[in-house]
Amino acid sequence: MSQQIRKFLTEFHCHTDASKDSLTRPADLVATARRKGIDRVVVTDHNSITGAVAAQSLDPERIIVGEEIMTDKGEILAAYVTEEIPAGLTPQETIRRLREQGAFISVSHPFDRLRKGGWMETDLLEILPLVDAIEVFNSRCMKKSFNALAKTFAEKYNVAGTVGSDAHAAFEVGTSLLRLDPFDGPGEMRRVIRAGVPLVKISPWWVHLVSRYASMRKRGKL
Repeated sequence: MSQQIRKFLTEFHCHTDASKDSLTRPADLVATARRKGIDRVVVTDHNSITGAVAAQSLDPERIIVGEEIMTDKGEILAAYVTEEIPAGLTPQETIRRLREQGAFISVSHPFDRLRKGGWMETDLLEILPLVDAIEVFNSRCMKKSFNALAKTFAEKYNVAGTVGSDAHAAFEVGTSLLRLDPFDGPGEMRRVIRAGVPLVKISPWWVHLVSRYASMRKRGKL
């Protein structure tokens, strides 16, 4: 009888207090991931890798340095980032810089019309040959149709899909996970991504108040 390969429960999208709208300390994020048995966590702060690097220093095997980057068309979601990418570049330039690092490149909540980081389909089609995946389920999408559109788009154009909690508070980490074959590095992540099994759940609407509170507190309005 062949031995069953242990799968990696993987969180592709979460934030620490390096993001302007999160108060989650890297240590709290790591502790939550350990408690919930999440094997790999891509920390994807807005236009910063500071929090991800801090979290990785606490648990180098579990934490993957990532970044959620605002381009002038929409947000890019990357894993295995070694050099921080600034906001405001074109998608093509952002992707070029990420590819130079060998990063795994996805696209955040592409059809979420309620967020600044959402995409127009024409812009998304332009970069589709340059990315490894798109996010087909985001726990913080306020409308089910946004995730449905992303999944349909991925199937239509035969592009791999990631899922993510988009956690801005520690308790949200692991709300949506992808169960993957073991991987080590971006190349192996690309190899196993299409066989991933999503374990997803929508977050309650009030989690957005958590990030709103964090944002206001950091701006000194509370």
